[in-house]
Amino acid sequence: MPFLDQPEAWEIDILDGATVKRTLTAGTATVTYSTADQIADWGATLASGSALTIRAAQLSPALGRGTSAETTVTIK
Repeated sequence: MPFLDQPEAWEIDILDGATVKRTLTAGTATVTYSTADQIADWGATLASGSALTIRAAQLSPALGRGTSAETTVTIK
């Protein structure tokens, strides 16, 4: 389904419990959490097998940040 709001934009929150460590922005539904950002946020890169909780929301030029979805992913 095409997006009604253009341009496509997303915010992805990197969470530490309820605390937002960093918010990444992207023009597609794909984003990279860089090594430099990981070191700045956690003091080291995330090890394989680590759990990372993220929250993603689409941004609308008319309505702002939409309803978010949260999940925990395992670093490979």
